[in-house]
Amino acid sequence: MADLLKVSIDFDTSHLIFPRLIGIILLLLGLVIVIRNRRALAGSGAMWSQTFQQMDKIRFFGTLALTIIYFLLMVPIGDLWPNTGLGFLICSIPFVLLISILYMHERTPRAMIPVLIVSVVAPTLVWWLFTYVFALTLP
Repeated sequence: MADLLKVSIDFDTSHLIFPRLIGIILLLLGLVIVIRNRRALAGSGAMWSQTFQQMDKIRFFGTLALTIIYFLLMVPIGDLWPNTGLGFLICSIPFVLLISILYMHERTPRAMIPVLIVSVVAPTLVWWLFTYVFALTLP
């Protein structure tokens, strides 16, 4: 009975709990979507060809590429300054900037000013909040 009240934390793998949990939830939700829409998905293929023709390919594939690069670079850059969260900060500023530019309809110098401000202030505020207020380290 005393073992039920003991908590042991393996700090080498404890940071992987939430990413795994979120991944499992996303897989389950994806499975529900596939089961729910199985007739449309397995149909003649018209839905897929229509979707692919109408989608904004530059923004779709640009978002995929930027997100993959963002996550691949965050840990190696963070390893240069361990336990400071600078990997998150250094990668998030260009990521937010490039994603914002990708989704802008009008890329004028005047429209870029708020994007530049947000791309610096938002990640810096999140980094400060997690580092100093919550005392949590980011990659």
